[in-house]
Formats: sequence, structure tokens, C-alpha cells
Amino acid sequence: MNQNQWKENLIIADADYIDRTAFDLIVNFERMLGRRVQQADLPRWLECLALDGGLRPSSEEHATTADDQQTQVVLIYPQGRQRLANFLPADLCALNGQAFAGPLGEFLISAVENPSHALTGGSDYLTDAVLMACRQSEVRRIMVVPGEQQYNNVRAKLLALDSELTAHGGTSLATQKSLTLFAMQPLPGGPFRQELLGYSLMAALNIRGDEVTAKLPNS
Repeated sequence: MNQNQWKENLIIADADYIDRTAFDLIVNFERMLGRRVQQADLPRWLECLALDGGLRPSSEEHATTADDQQTQVVLIYPQGRQRLANFLPADLCALNGQAFAGPLGEFLISAVENPSHALTGGSDYLTDAVLMACRQSEVRRIMVVPGEQQYNNVRAKLLALDSELTAHGGTSLATQKSLTLFAMQPLPGGPFRQELLGYSLMAALNIRGDEVTAKLPNS
């Protein structure tokens, strides 16, 4: 990302991880609900994720002009990957540079190939992007969806950055930024909030809480 791309709100996600997680949810809920579960709606997922990350409409008018609230979305995918199998729209190259607008403002999508994914599991690339964003004064809200193997690395680097910032009486990372990490289950914490990824994915897959509850024993 170059300097003129930084926005106040930022989502950084491992595209391979969210795609695999969506597949797991589709398989499990099709079995539970006894119906077909459609592919996840990518814009709806991003909006639900942003809500879970604390983003709110910028005004009562919900304007969608270029001056309205903007959220930069960075989807990091492994070398050779061309499409998401469980989201629509799915073409990663076509998604790069696209945008959509809604009640939360405008979402600007960048799809970034990570050529080192095969060697690092995407960890270093995603972590570097998160740390770089944390050092940008323009960025106030950061929402991160790391892969399963990435979470501990991201957490460790954020803890180290927080220690660096507060070593001489400086302002902590949690005070400077609204930082949220998403995972499928609670994990060791740090200078950030945690939210469950499953809620936003279920909404994007059009899986309703009431139909899930109806299938639970003794419901």
C-alpha cells in the first residue's frame, strides 16, 4: 500500500483463510439446517465485520459521496490464487480496485497477491501490513482477520509494538487505535479487542439465528 491509500478505517484479511472458513460453515450448516447454503455475499460480510469492529454510519443521511466515510479493504491471497470459492463476487483480480457504498460509507477493495505465501503461510506479509497501518496517523480503526497460523505472530508483534510505544511513557497502542482481531474462537489477548468471525460470516451466508436455534436439541 502506498501513502495515499491509507484511510481512517482499514480491514486486512487473509483471503484464503476466510474462504476456507466459509466453506466449513457452509458444510456444517447445510447438514444442520437441511437446506442449501449459498455462497457468502462479500460486501455484506465486510459491512457486518466492520460493524463488529465498531464502525458506525457516518451520518443519519447515509450519504455515499466521495467525501463520506471510507474503509480500505485489503484482501491478501496466495500466489496463483485467482478466485474465492465460497464468496460472491469471487474473481480476485476483478475485485482489486473495486468499491461499493452503503450505510457505513464507501468500501475500497484491494486484492493483493502474496508471493511468499507458500513459504510463510502469509504470516509475515499480513503482519507487516498490520504493523505498518498501526504506525500511520491517518488510520484510526484497524480490523484484522489473520489465518489460524498467523494469529500468534500478529499478537506477538502487536505486543512488542505496544511495549515500544509505552517504554518511555508514551501512549499505548490500544489508546491510539481502535484495533480488533477476529477469530473463530477466543484466543490469548493483547492490546486489541477480540471478536468472533463466525457472526459476520453467518450473516453473509444468510444463516439466521432463529433457524439455527430451532434445530438445537430441546429448543
